[in-house]
This record gives sequence, structure tokens and C-alpha cells, in this order.
Amino acid sequence: MLVPADMQGAQSRMLYQVNKYSTERVAARRAAVAKTLREVVKVVQDVLKEVEVQEPRVISSLAEVNGRFEGLNVVSPTEFEAILYLNQMGEFNFVDDGSIPGSAVLKLSDGRKRSMSLWVEFITASGYLSARKMRSRLHTLVAQSIDKCTYRDSVRMVGDTSEVRLRVRDRYVVQITPAFKCSGVWPRSAAHWPSPHVPWPPPSLVAEVKTEGFDLLSKESSSIAGKNGGGLEGDAWVLSFNDAENRLLYGASRKRCLAILKTLRDRHLDLPGEPVPAYAVKTLMLYECEKHPREAEWDEGALGDRLVGIFLQLITCLQCRRCPHYFLPNINLLRGASPPALESAAKQAWRLTRELLTNSKSLEKL
Repeated sequence: MLVPADMQGAQSRMLYQVNKYSTERVAARRAAVAKTLREVVKVVQDVLKEVEVQEPRVISSLAEVNGRFEGLNVVSPTEFEAILYLNQMGEFNFVDDGSIPGSAVLKLSDGRKRSMSLWVEFITASGYLSARKMRSRLHTLVAQSIDKCTYRDSVRMVGDTSEVRLRVRDRYVVQITPAFKCSGVWPRSAAHWPSPHVPWPPPSLVAEVKTEGFDLLSKESSSIAGKNGGGLEGDAWVLSFNDAENRLLYGASRKRCLAILKTLRDRHLDLPGEPVPAYAVKTLMLYECEKHPREAEWDEGALGDRLVGIFLQLITCLQCRRCPHYFLPNINLLRGASPPALESAAKQAWRLTRELLTNSKSLEKL
């Protein structure tokens, strides 16, 4: 198929802009985050070293592999999450019946004696492994460890939360989240994925993702925020698909597109009340992959169109006040943001989109 010359010209101009933006703005963000990570990881590793001595059921984490820190997620350039994996939970049944949206419970297998369990002190009278009790134990251990660690003058615990959060050098926040890795299984609440009517992802990639599995995190669930955390909700574990999502975004220029989106989000949509979480941007990109299933649609030359498509999706979500989680669509990622904050973000996102659509040099000033 012949592409008209003026369209080819517009595409090559956009490609030049995308390349320039990647080389300048995206690379600068990446370098700044990498520098911060090195600083933060040193402190967190020092704190966790003592925790691991006191709690042998914790698996040593934050190992550096090919220049990346495994188990450390970048939430934003100043906010990070360290996943602290725990020894396996084979004696528990994974109960995912949808009664607690986005979460599941771990129940002692029938016939297993609570007193014989590796996790005896965290098991409730009903036989559930309590995520809240696990956090509470970690809270105590981390507080003790900070008193002993080399960096005690530059790190402190953040109060007013049941989660274990550290403030490092008064600039960065690191959340330490206990977790179980669930490989080779797939939760029932995500059984509808992938949609049979959508040609992406291909079956081989679906198989890889489902083998990769998911994580169960001990953290306050946004879907039960505002409740007192009593009862089973407080004991439940939050489902996380971080590794699965990253696996889906391999190939063509998807990772590059996500890096540009994150940079644009940090520069223009990091607004009061956090109406546009970075995770929502990643989620919308997964939906865009379904809308454009062919690899050719993610070539460098098409990235301008993909960026506009994702921003148009974002505007719709902000106006409807709903952005469904990719694997668990009954979870709304915009829950908790105030209507004025969402409205203000929608206007700002529209300004960005209009700029991208009407100005071939828009990325130079974004």
C-alpha cells in the first residue's frame, strides 16, 4: 500500500520528535531515577539486613541483576516499593472468590494444625494467614533495625499507616511490602483474561504470562480503603500482576512508548490529589495494545499515534471517573481521587493531546 507523501512526511517528522524526546527528556528522567535508586537502595538494604537476621522466613531481596534491582518497583521518581518475598506458603489454600475485590485470602489447608505451621503467630482463629499481622511484625522489626543501622540519621518511619513506609533523606518514600510469589497459577478473578474476541496477546505470550503468575502483597487495599480494616478484609492479601504486565509490554517499541508516557505524566500530570497515578498510564497502554494488536502498529514510526490514542483513553477515564484495572476490571484505579482533581487532570490531558495532534513540534516543549 502506498502512503501519501505528506503523510510520510508527517510520520517522519513525528519520529524525529519522538527520538529527540527519548534522547533528551526520557533519558534525563531515567538517569535521575537511577541515581536516586542507588542512594535509596543502599539505605533500604542496610535496614533489611538486620530484618533478615531477625526474621529467617524472609527471602533476601533487592538483588541487582543486569543493572536492575529485582524486587524494587519505581512508583514515581520520588516513590518506590521494595517487595520483601517470604518463604513459600504451601500449607495454605489460595481462596479467591471475589468477595474482597482485588484481594484473596490464604487459609490453612484442611487437616493442617495451626501449631505446626511456619507462620503460626500470624494465623487467625479461623485459620487465615493475616496480611495485617504480617505487616505489624515487619513494622516492629524495621523500627528496631533503623535504630541500629548505619543510615539511622537519614531514614525514619512514616506514621499514620499500617504499611511499612520509610522516608529517606526527607526526599524519598520507600514502602516495604511483604509478599508471596505465586508462580504457575492464575487467580479465578482474572480468569476472563484474555478476552476471546481480542487477537492480542498471542496464545504463546498468554501462556508465558500465566506461568509467570502473580504476587500476593500485604498492603492496604484501595478497594477497602476507608473501612476500619477489621474482619477478613484486614487479613486479605492484595493481588499484584506487575511481572505479568512487564512481560506483556516486551517487543516492538512498547517499552519506549511507556517510558515517554511516564515522562509526560511526571512533567504535566503529576497534579495535587494524584488524579493520574503512574499505574493508570501503564494500564491504559495495555488496553491500547489490545486495540492495536499487530507488532507493526508499535513500530517507532507509529508511536505518535499510540501516544495520542492513550491520552484520548485517559481523558475518557478522567471524565467518567473510572479507569478499570487491566486484569481485574471491577477495580477502579481512579477511586479515591476527588471530582475537582479528576476534572482538572482531564483539562490538562486534553491540552497535551491537542498539542500532540496539532503541533508537529509539540514534544520539543513538552
